[in-house]
Amino acid sequence: MSAETEHNLTRTTMMGMVVGSMVGAGIFSLPATFGNATGPFGALIAWTIAGTGMLMLAFVFQFLAVRKPNLEAGIFTYAQEGFGNYIGFMAAFGFWAGSCLGNTTYFVLIKSTLGAAVPAFGEGNTVTAVAVSSVILWSIHFMILRGIKQAAFINKIVTVAKIIPIIIFIVIVAVAFQKDLFVNNFWGGSDYSFSDVMSQVRKTMLVTVFVFIGVEGASVFSRYAKNRADVGWATVMGFLGVLCLMIMVTLLPYGVMLRPEIADLRQPSMAGVLQAIVGTWGAVFVSAGLIISVLGAYLAWTLLCAEALFSASKYDLVPKAFGHENKNGVPSTALWLTNGLVQTFLILTIFAQYAFDLTLEMTSSMTLIPYLLVAGYGLKLTCSGETYESDRHGLRNRQLLFALIATIYAIFMIIAGGLEYVLLACILFAPGTILFILARRELKLSLFKIPELLLFGLIMIGALVGVYGLATGTITL
Repeated sequence: MSAETEHNLTRTTMMGMVVGSMVGAGIFSLPATFGNATGPFGALIAWTIAGTGMLMLAFVFQFLAVRKPNLEAGIFTYAQEGFGNYIGFMAAFGFWAGSCLGNTTYFVLIKSTLGAAVPAFGEGNTVTAVAVSSVILWSIHFMILRGIKQAAFINKIVTVAKIIPIIIFIVIVAVAFQKDLFVNNFWGGSDYSFSDVMSQVRKTMLVTVFVFIGVEGASVFSRYAKNRADVGWATVMGFLGVLCLMIMVTLLPYGVMLRPEIADLRQPSMAGVLQAIVGTWGAVFVSAGLIISVLGAYLAWTLLCAEALFSASKYDLVPKAFGHENKNGVPSTALWLTNGLVQTFLILTIFAQYAFDLTLEMTSSMTLIPYLLVAGYGLKLTCSGETYESDRHGLRNRQLLFALIATIYAIFMIIAGGLEYVLLACILFAPGTILFILARRELKLSLFKIPELLLFGLIMIGALVGVYGLATGTITL
């Protein structure tokens, strides 16, 4: 990175990157996604679990940024520092591949939105939709190549532009809110029992992970921060602001429509909710907001993806070629591979029956792995007492609690997501390990330690089982 662009990001800019990364396709799909699974009571439980777990993770990012300032691009450097090179690679690759999948959902949702007016786009996974998405993909690619500073400035403007339609939506739905309708929807439209509600909540778990992905945005760009302490502040404040928006967008529609009506809405379902209140212009308004939001989020996530791969090369986890920067200080080789993978995923959506749901849930599953490793490193650090030698105010115990809850939450979410997504993740991790092997050979180092070799063996077995499941139809796309 050139001297001009080093250490130039303020706390508000980084908070904007956190918000910009988190507020994308997911928030516009929340009403129908939750309406299809549960009522307000189940939604409240889901957001309490997800909000608490992700807030603890945000606190872990916050205290690690201060206690380990030498570990930049924290999403995988923490895993490498705590658990070794191959685990660090898994965190880097999981974050990168999951983010590329997330970028694919953006294109699917944009074309699905336009599909209401242009039948050729269908649900966002037709040949026409993929062709148009590809044009947008590579147009943004070449814009980013012109400079990361320019892209970060555009992201700041787009973040403001996309928050405004969401706030207007919240205000209009809140004014139209009917208490009796909300009460009628409260238990999810069925006889109340704890097991029923827990079953409903489980269906929403991967969705809540998806909409919170991006909480690490400031951490990934920590090498550009003017002040390392600002990284943690930006992470926590950005998270809390977005959490409030998510909860309101989820709960308020239950006060204007019956749950079955919400569940049947076409994505983006926020458009259908507003249309039911104010007419056609409401759907157009939300759809326009979604396109701005998704393009902005895509820009932010493309930067995050390329930065993650670039930083991984600096820590010798992937080949050094990915550490190349062009004359504008952009990690160009990493950017080319990133958008090449997104293009591949876009083509594969043509063959997926439910492209948006599949890419959303796969994104969550892949990203949970690095989240678990970050939380695990926070737990290891606090348990060992490293960097806490002068602690006199119980800070270590408090941060140990944060890390413990974040770790339990990540494990719970992986289990709740289902085994099939773990197997699909293995299908990506198995060939992805080639990058790690090439990096080790460049350095003339041994490939795996014994525990790492055992882990790689398990990943290979998981990949084979996953491929067999896809071939026999026991796992469906």
